Amino acid sequence: MTQQYAERATAAAPRGARNADLRDLVVILEDHKRRKQDVVVSASALSFHDGNVQVEGMERQITEDGVTDVDGTYRPTAVADEGIADKLKIPTSYLRRMRAENVPLLDENVNAWLRQQPDRRFMLRTFRGDHTPGTAPAEGVARALMSDSYKVMDNFDILLAALEGVQKSGHPTKVIGCDLTDRRMYVRVESEAVAVMAPELLSGYHSPFDGRSGDQLPLVSAGFVITNSEVGSGAWSVTPRAVMQVCTNGLTIPMDVMRAVHVGAKHDEGVVSWSEDTQKKELEVITAKTADAVRTFLSREYIEAKLREIEAAAGRPVTEPTKTIEHVTKTLKISNEAKETILAHFVRGGQMTAGGVMQAVTSTAQTLADADQAAALEALALPALTAAAAHG
Repeated sequence: MTQQYAERATAAAPRGARNADLRDLVVILEDHKRRKQDVVVSASALSFHDGNVQVEGMERQITEDGVTDVDGTYRPTAVADEGIADKLKIPTSYLRRMRAENVPLLDENVNAWLRQQPDRRFMLRTFRGDHTPGTAPAEGVARALMSDSYKVMDNFDILLAALEGVQKSGHPTKVIGCDLTDRRMYVRVESEAVAVMAPELLSGYHSPFDGRSGDQLPLVSAGFVITNSEVGSGAWSVTPRAVMQVCTNGLTIPMDVMRAVHVGAKHDEGVVSWSEDTQKKELEVITAKTADAVRTFLSREYIEAKLREIEAAAGRPVTEPTKTIEHVTKTLKISNEAKETILAHFVRGGQMTAGGVMQAVTSTAQTLADADQAAALEALALPALTAAAAHG
């Protein structure tokens, strides 16, 4: 991607968030909801021009928001480029190279493959550009090119339904941080009531951020993270998460995730609009599943059982930190840049055990500006513990 393309794409797209509070996330999602437009379109109505998605020949759609003109120009995000590459079977790395070095060749490739399958239908998820009456619509944003059977489960609706489920569970909780990217929404929730002592797990550990001692504050709180993707980058899910109070390291427990995939019936061609009754039924399921997940994950019995499992491997000594972390990061395909930070955090943490490696991974995740990368790294903390314990 050229620098000019990156700057223009960023300027056109609504903003995301990193470590935002709940109120800020709601404001951003309300803006997204206002600008969203989803349309099922045949390949014959799609083309690439100057690296942008061009929609032509679609009838104007009458929706509850009025008359919608779908035809226009949409600048693809990196996520949309990945979807285009996947649907047209163009290697993603090659598409990115064309995007960066030869946009006319990119247009030619995409248009050639679209012309070979004119009746194939896709769902195009977009943000509409701002539009002043009497003028041509501004350039919009192509968020994703997806299957026409993709089930629309949007972040704003998911968030409200999930928070209703949290409330119905009866557990006192607080939202401790929210992230929003082109790919996913993350909402981290912590219990205000379920915190257990874990002196063995935190013995000898010091926060790499402020030096506080795990021996003095050996508390671990129960929590979970709500995630959703509007662009095919993952299911709606509720994943349990333990939070170390001494350093706010979050330890997700992916093997116990509760999730729901975005697959439904095929949509008719045109603007996608769910009926109020259909939306209500879908969201009621999300609310009920979230309430069930909270009751399970925010129990003292659950978090204590998980910590016992973790402690069994966490005490294994690490005698050669550099070699062990090299082994762990190579095994888990963690980047060299993250590897250096993990090693630095491991040394500062002072816990020369497999548990110390796990803590270094989760504390490094906190330092990453990219929320998707941070979540992916945090999810590798337990595999890192296993790999470090086996390596020694």
